[in-house]
Amino acid sequence: MKKLLRLCSTFALSSLMLACTGLPEGVTPVSNFDSQQYLGKWYEVARLDHSFERGMSHVTATYSMREDGGIRVLNQGYAQDDRKWQQAEGKAYFVDNEDTGHLKVSFFGPFYGSYAVFDLEKDYQYAFIAGNTTSYLWLLARSPQVSEAVKQDFIQQATQLGFATEEIIWVDQNQPAPQ
Repeated sequence: MKKLLRLCSTFALSSLMLACTGLPEGVTPVSNFDSQQYLGKWYEVARLDHSFERGMSHVTATYSMREDGGIRVLNQGYAQDDRKWQQAEGKAYFVDNEDTGHLKVSFFGPFYGSYAVFDLEKDYQYAFIAGNTTSYLWLLARSPQVSEAVKQDFIQQATQLGFATEEIIWVDQNQPAPQ
């Protein structure tokens, strides 16, 4: 009986963790992904609201290589209510292979979430990112602002994939950033 319970628990936990690194229906990660070209600083231009970034402006994500072959993730943003900068450090690893833009990211111990690059400008100037459900969506860019054409493409693709684009938050990246 204990063995069966342990097996069921292991299966349930594995299923739960796999679901967190899954993809929303219709989202296909980019192929020919080059992690070296993706490294560096990205500005969060748009996102869907979620508790861990609520009320934040001037949000950036900086990616660098880890010694274990993974990618270090450093997210930073200005918490307007607290009037102070906050940051979170995480780690990311490829889900399938290194040339597919689908990673699993963790900021909290053994729990991973999906990070799927579903559109990527050929010179790596902007990227459209999805999580494991249509509740998680980001537009990242190498500069704090993107063209209206990029914004419209982002909205169009996200709408077609079932994201609630009417709820998109356009992140305040106006300079200078708060001190």
